[in-house]
Amino acid sequence: MVYQKEISLKPYKRGFHIITETIIKEFPELNHIKVGMLQVFIKHTSASLTINENADPSVRVDFESHINTMVPENQPYYIHTYEGADDMPAHIKSSLMGSSVQIPITNGRLNLGTWQGIYLCEHRDYGGARQLVVTAFGA
Repeated sequence: MVYQKEISLKPYKRGFHIITETIIKEFPELNHIKVGMLQVFIKHTSASLTINENADPSVRVDFESHINTMVPENQPYYIHTYEGADDMPAHIKSSLMGSSVQIPITNGRLNLGTWQGIYLCEHRDYGGARQLVVTAFGA
C-alpha cells in the first residue's frame, strides 16, 4: 500500500516547532499500515525538517540560538539579499537541516523514540504557511 497527501501547515514564527501530532491527525491512513515507512518532505527552501527532543522546549530554543550563531544574518559576502536579511541564511539553514525525514511505521503508529518528535524548522521571520508531502508505504 502507498498513501500520499499534501498537508498545509499554519504559519509558524521563526524557530523550531513540533508538528508530529499535526501530521498524525492529518494523515489517518497511517492506521492501515502494519509495517512500513513514512516520509515527510517540505516543499520550501527556507524551512526544514528534523527529528529531535519532544519534551523539553529549551532544546528547541537552543537549536534556534545555535543555528543562528552558525549561520548569522547580514554577512557582507551574501549576494542573495533581495528578500531580506533572513532569506539567504534561511536557505543555508534549510540545506544543513534537510528537507525530509523518514520514520518507521509499526502497527499503524509512528515508531519514534519516547522523546522524539518531528520538528518544523522555520528559518524565516515571516515564512507563511508551509506545504508538506507526506508519503506512507508498507503492508
